[in-house]
Amino acid sequence: MGMRLSLVTVALAALVAAACPYDRLLTSNGGLAISGGGGGSGPDALFFLVQPNDATAGNIITPAVQIEVLDSLRRPDTAYVNAITMSFAVNNVGARLSGTLSVVPVNGIASFGDLVVDKSASGFILQAAGPGALSKTSTPFTIFAP
Repeated sequence: MGMRLSLVTVALAALVAAACPYDRLLTSNGGLAISGGGGGSGPDALFFLVQPNDATAGNIITPAVQIEVLDSLRRPDTAYVNAITMSFAVNNVGARLSGTLSVVPVNGIASFGDLVVDKSASGFILQAAGPGALSKTSTPFTIFAP
């Protein structure tokens, strides 16, 4: 029995080390079954791969803000084809966000390379949203006066 348990432990460790997508381990009276995988069944989630940096009012935020789409198992969802929209979640001074505000991800990543904020202030927060995905907010950033 001890040897069987050791072999099962080694096999499970190998599956985990290989980033196996299986999400449930079922046991019953001496048997072992693994289920799950296949991308999960919950909604996708958005993740700020590159957060917005501080910038100067009227200038492009660099580097480009990037959003990654993750499936319900938190793996990149390269099949996601809906546009991701960027907007303000926090904007206490009535600033305007411009540039390309809606981007269709390529291989699960949407890159916003020309975002501009027209007024200076601190504490701006962006929000990324897309159909069928949980929205995500950025960390706060500052826009300086020119």
